[in-house]
Amino acid sequence: MPKLVPEHLGRIAEDRKNIIIRRSVENISAIYSDMRKIVMDVKEKGDEVLLAHYKKYKEDIRLDDLEVSPKEIDQAYNTTDAKIVDALKVAATNIEKFHKAQVEKEMWSVEVSEGITAGRLITPLDRAGAYVPGGLASYPSSALMTIIPAKVAGVEEVVACTPPSKGMGVNPTTLVAAHIAGTGQIFKIGGPWAIASMTYGTSIVPKVDKIVGPGNKYVTCAKMIVFGDVDIDSPAGPSEVLIIADETANPRLLAFDFLSQLEHDQDATAVLVTTSETLAEKVSEIIANEIPNLPRKDVIEVALSRYSAILIADTLDEAINFSNSYAPEHLQIVTSDPYAVLPHIKHAGSIFLGPYAPVPVGDYASGTNHVLPTGRCARMFSGLSVDDFIKKPTFQYLSEKGLRSLKDTIITLAEAEGLPVHAMAIKERFS
Repeated sequence: MPKLVPEHLGRIAEDRKNIIIRRSVENISAIYSDMRKIVMDVKEKGDEVLLAHYKKYKEDIRLDDLEVSPKEIDQAYNTTDAKIVDALKVAATNIEKFHKAQVEKEMWSVEVSEGITAGRLITPLDRAGAYVPGGLASYPSSALMTIIPAKVAGVEEVVACTPPSKGMGVNPTTLVAAHIAGTGQIFKIGGPWAIASMTYGTSIVPKVDKIVGPGNKYVTCAKMIVFGDVDIDSPAGPSEVLIIADETANPRLLAFDFLSQLEHDQDATAVLVTTSETLAEKVSEIIANEIPNLPRKDVIEVALSRYSAILIADTLDEAINFSNSYAPEHLQIVTSDPYAVLPHIKHAGSIFLGPYAPVPVGDYASGTNHVLPTGRCARMFSGLSVDDFIKKPTFQYLSEKGLRSLKDTIITLAEAEGLPVHAMAIKERFS
């Protein structure tokens, strides 16, 4: 295959730079009308649509087949390797510990001025929905990442949806992970059918307040369609990593960090920005030598040829500025002092510091969340957290003296906005 040739950042044509920065931004316009039809069908007809869709997997399908039974959970534990169960429990413990540290106190208040107290409550959502990708591949780690933060936040009921396979079975490891995470109900529904079911409710699927979790472009499109009827997390696209490195980094480790991101799918992206031309050349050489030996080489080769790049920066500041423009989902900083770089990072979904923090540690078990903004959405979104499952209503208490001190200000502003009854609500208390 062609070698990924290092490019000097300062000499790249603007068009080429924009292609790298924009990468595979998910375009849902072509599928929007089809996804909307499915969503509206589920909204209007509920289970009838679900049964018709999954009849292809099981001819005599019934409503009971759409929900995972306690017996299926037990069977999942029996068929899942004990080492995998133990690994899921270790990961769950770390994820729970990290997210518990995010929990805020339930209420706070401040005396704005004499007689005026204002504050805020912290209240969890009543019910949340977690979408766990499945089908051709399974992602039990996503069950941990979506369900545990909701439970930590205090959400009473968390339901999960994951696509079934032929015969209406679900990957047993996904079921074990969802059970460990603490979900109440698991439904064998995928794609836009799952998103619509959790949004509007059916006779068996409860209606939720928020839907979170990664998925393909059909899932993302459906989530954007139902936004407003429910809340959603940030739109998700193909996975991506940007690595900032200097001459102290190990080129072989960087090459595998680069390649590990590209094995997700053909639209995945990896970019290395380094101040060392020697390092850039070595990483390029190792990547070219290793790809023929990798199990998913066909996927990696396509991903490598699309939006991936090895860039040489003249200075560390130039590398940092490019990273902030790129706003990566995953950012690795492998420099002599990564903590010195950290304060200069403006936009990134999750940041991995040093040579012993490759992206897979956050994907699985370090405790941070792997549901992250992609496609430059890190400019305005953060990764999934406890905050995604809570509301923060404000409150205020005013004494007569406190209101009197604001009376003239409120009346003046209300009348200036053409809302005289607002002003009268204040005046009447002092008439």
